[in-house]
Amino acid sequence: MSDPRHLIVVDAANVIGSRPNGWWKDRAGAARRLLAGLANLTTRLPETTEVTVVLEGAAKAAADGAEPSAPRMKVVLAERSGDDKIVDVVAESDSHEQITVVTADRELRTRVEAHGAETVGPGWFWNQIEASPASGEDRTESS
Repeated sequence: MSDPRHLIVVDAANVIGSRPNGWWKDRAGAARRLLAGLANLTTRLPETTEVTVVLEGAAKAAADGAEPSAPRMKVVLAERSGDDKIVDVVAESDSHEQITVVTADRELRTRVEAHGAETVGPGWFWNQIEASPASGEDRTESS
């Protein structure tokens, strides 16, 4: 397997909050569902891509050891601000040629773009997760 060259960093709180589906009633459950979708997506991404998802607040309970997992998927727990942790992940990543941050948060977009990351919104991300692997459709390009 090649070393991962593309890192996708997911602002879980922002992505989960982009859909008014009752996530606020069970934040950990919503985070587990997101992680399950991510685990599936990761298996369809090129081997040169890895995914880091940042959980904060009550959603951190989803990382209880029974959370969905996949090769090249990492869960990071933010001790304080999820946005600050995402910026740290981007700033500390020196082994990736491309970094994509998934968020609709304008301030966070500005902060990570200052470190050379590109950004995409939750809509792009949900389209990737919901793409049917059987459809043969390649929806993993970020451009």
